[in-house]
Amino acid sequence: MSIVGRGAEAILKKGKDHLEKERIKKSYRLKELDDEIRKSRTRREASLIRAARRIGVNVPTIIDESKETITMEFLDGQRIKDVLNENNCEELCTKIAYYIALLHKNEIIHGDLTTSNMMFNNNEIYFIDFGLGFKSSRIEDKASDLYLLKQALDSTHFNISSKAWQIILKAYQQNYPEKRIIETLKKIEKRRRYVKIDMV
Repeated sequence: MSIVGRGAEAILKKGKDHLEKERIKKSYRLKELDDEIRKSRTRREASLIRAARRIGVNVPTIIDESKETITMEFLDGQRIKDVLNENNCEELCTKIAYYIALLHKNEIIHGDLTTSNMMFNNNEIYFIDFGLGFKSSRIEDKASDLYLLKQALDSTHFNISSKAWQIILKAYQQNYPEKRIIETLKKIEKRRRYVKIDMV
C-alpha cells in the first residue's frame, strides 16, 4: 500500500482498489484517552458516511471498519476543486447544493465543506472526508456548514466564486426552503466581516 495523503488527524493509504483512512496516534495524549478518541471519531465518521449513503448522497462505499481505520472504495476521479470552471459551474454547483440540502434536511453536518472534499467520478459528485462531521438539527450548524463552503469558493475559485455561490444558494433554498438557515448565514457573514475589520 502507498501513502497518498496525510493530514493532521489521519493518513490515507491506497491499495489496489480501496483506500484506508487511519487515524494518527497522538503521543501528547494519554494512551487510553487517545485510543478512545480515535475509536469514537472513526466510528462517528463511518456512521455519517453510511447515513449519507442511505439518504441518497454519493459517498465512497465502506468495505471494512476497525478501531482506528476505515477501509473504503477508492474513487478514481478528480476533485471538484480541479474541475470546477466557468463552463460547468451551473451544472456542478446545482448538484452540490442539492446534496448539501439533502444532508442538512437529514441533520448531517459535513463539517468541512470544500471543493477538495468533493470528487467528480463517473459524471457524479461524491462527498468525502466526514472526519469533522456530526449530527445536528441546529440552524446555526447548517448555516456554518454553508459559510465554510463560501469561504472555500472565495479562496480557491475566486474567478467564479460569486456566480458559483449564487447558484448554490438558489438551489439549496429550492431543495431545502428553511429561511432561518439563510438568515443565520447572513448574520454569520456579518459577524465575520466585523471581526476582520477589528483585526485590521
